[in-house]
Amino acid sequence: MRPDLAPWRSSRDFRLLWSAGLVTTFGSFLTYVAVPLQIKELTGSSLAVGLIGAVELVPMIVCGLWGGALADAVDRRKLVLASEAGLGLLSVLLLVNALLPQPLLWPMYVFVGLLSALDGLQRPSLDALTPQIVAHDQLTAAAALNALRWQVGAIAGPSLAGLIAATAGVRVAYALDAVTFAVSLLLLLRMRAVPPALGAEKPSLGAIAEGLRYAWSRKELLGTYAVDIVAMLFAFPNAIFPFLADRLDASWALGLMYAASSVGGLAVSATSGWASRVHRHGRMVMAAAALWGAAITGAGLVGNIWLVLFFLALAGGADMVSGLGRSTLWNQSIPDGLRGRMAGVELLSYSVGPQLGQVRAGGMAAAVGVRASVWSGGLMCVVGVVGLVAALPRLLAYDARTDPHVAAVRAEREARAARRSEPEAVSEPVSGPVSEAASEPVSGPASA
Repeated sequence: MRPDLAPWRSSRDFRLLWSAGLVTTFGSFLTYVAVPLQIKELTGSSLAVGLIGAVELVPMIVCGLWGGALADAVDRRKLVLASEAGLGLLSVLLLVNALLPQPLLWPMYVFVGLLSALDGLQRPSLDALTPQIVAHDQLTAAAALNALRWQVGAIAGPSLAGLIAATAGVRVAYALDAVTFAVSLLLLLRMRAVPPALGAEKPSLGAIAEGLRYAWSRKELLGTYAVDIVAMLFAFPNAIFPFLADRLDASWALGLMYAASSVGGLAVSATSGWASRVHRHGRMVMAAAALWGAAITGAGLVGNIWLVLFFLALAGGADMVSGLGRSTLWNQSIPDGLRGRMAGVELLSYSVGPQLGQVRAGGMAAAVGVRASVWSGGLMCVVGVVGLVAALPRLLAYDARTDPHVAAVRAEREARAARRSEPEAVSEPVSGPVSEAASEPVSGPASA
């Protein structure tokens, strides 16, 4: 049940990337809570808060796909550094707007859209870095450690943000976020370069199309994307948490509501040793997505704040199980030459759903009420996942022990490791996974 620490022990770059992600995730969750709270204070409209998702959607789609093509063609570390600096600058601009005597609403939507664009450019490189700096048999352990890091930031960030908003205001949250980006940049600068493979295709529409064709040919991959989109589209009520807290007469618990799902996720991550012995990751993803929807349904039906927090924590645990299954399936079976572009497609699957989910939650809250928006979305999620179970036989049948794609990727990595161990290859730059002997000590979203 204990988490597997092998990636942390064996890879220095993994340790640096993991630590940078911890710092910046904590700060970004401050902004993640502060932005909808500030818009609520400026407008009093649940629809205006839900529009955050609409503003983020197009930049995320366009830049996520382009960022995936860039990740296969340039030094992924440099791309991560440049986008991290841009994200830090946007946190400063949010702070400047909040310091105005009368903060403006429209710049907040502009900044949120730009944050989404930079996040889309960065995340494919972050996700594609992990298979290059972690041994193949440690990928599930790396996914669990990344999730553990993310959950720690997701608990501490929202909880502190709720406290800060009640005492010092959103300005302090934006300022702390900017500081965390500066610390993250210092850590990322210490990582070694991760140049693209020899003969890597330059970023282009053709390269993006090749990645999309590959995704279409892998029905089990498409299945993981479809399950995640359905779960997030119907059962992601975070945008209306400020209004739900008001309905429950528990405004003091807003930060806890944002953090509760991460508590459940942390419990799963901290006891994730079992995940390395799971081989049928498709079934793992589907069962966990159905449980997520059922837990969100419970959160909308109960009227006690502590029961709401319990169901949100249960949902977070289910989502973490689903995330471990998806991440392992992706990292073990996608060749490195396509990893960046596929990370861009993955970004769409786990980002488009939440963005549209915020719009759905805000719109339904305005039409039928806040609590009805929550429980009905959870119920639709369960129904949607049950339908996908019948429609996706390839995902149900997936088994990492017999899948030919997994075997091909393992062979590719072993061949590259063998080439690097040859004397004439010692001076070559690292372009593939770092072996344990050559490395010392990830990834996941650097911002919320």
